[in-house]
Amino acid sequence: MSCIEAKSLFKNYNSLIAVNGIDLNIESGQVFGFLGPNGAGKSTVIKLLTTLIQPTKGQVTVLGIDSHKSPLEIRKKIGVVLQQPSYEPTLSVEKSLAKYGMMWNVDSKTIKNRTEELLSSFELQDIRKKRNEDLSIGQRRRVQVAREFMHDMELLFLDEPTVGLDPSARRKLLDFLKNKVKETGLTIFYTTHVLTEAEYLCDNIAIINKGKIITVASPQELKKKFGHEKTIQIHVSGKNNALNDLLADIPDCKIEFNTGTVITIQSSNSEVVLMDILKILNQNDIAIEDLSAMPTNLEEIFLKVVSDSDASNN
Repeated sequence: MSCIEAKSLFKNYNSLIAVNGIDLNIESGQVFGFLGPNGAGKSTVIKLLTTLIQPTKGQVTVLGIDSHKSPLEIRKKIGVVLQQPSYEPTLSVEKSLAKYGMMWNVDSKTIKNRTEELLSSFELQDIRKKRNEDLSIGQRRRVQVAREFMHDMELLFLDEPTVGLDPSARRKLLDFLKNKVKETGLTIFYTTHVLTEAEYLCDNIAIINKGKIITVASPQELKKKFGHEKTIQIHVSGKNNALNDLLADIPDCKIEFNTGTVITIQSSNSEVVLMDILKILNQNDIAIEDLSAMPTNLEEIFLKVVSDSDASNN
């Protein structure tokens, strides 16, 4: 069943085309990643899908409901956590959760039970009595995400939810979201700039650039389609400036002089390029300290897809 459908969706701000004719069809019960560089149109798409703004042209259907005809019906069934901080400064953590439950007309017994569950799941027990204004940025963010689960929803929009979280808190949040999707069939629309998060969490990913969807696929499909390049790094002792001239004719490699000298090869033909470089290093008696090969990760694929998109638009 489709949870979100967008057809020929446009949003213009005077002469600026923020969303340029995108189509989306998102099935229920998954985490759908929405990635793109700053200014690509991600926030505008979220505002369109959550009925905060209406499209210039096109149609949006969320949970089977037409967003133009019945926006309030959609809002009753979704949860939204935007990038901007949102908290009640003088309320304690537990009272903030309870207030959010009351705003959604959740009964008092359920509010009490869910408050305890969320305090535990988000590791907020020790700060439950602290006021939000006295919390760290990461703690406030955890409260902001936790309180959204005080009410029942079929679809949750999370816009950069892990900003300010340490690695441990980030992983626990991702695991919490995974379990919610698995246990309840919740659908999550997820944006992030941390590509390892998307790779760990998302079932499918759309990449948007300059208001257009470039590709939609699972992380595995993206790797298969765009990740044919391999990355090899060669660490040479000392700062050997002569390498710039020695390797000038070798394609698909770059040289950095940070700690010692690092030669990075990124190519679909990396083994052949490596052999050419090793031959030159051997001929010039240049010792290798370390050599490593790495599979192409989602971040490299994202950068390549966006770069190729920019090139094709120029």
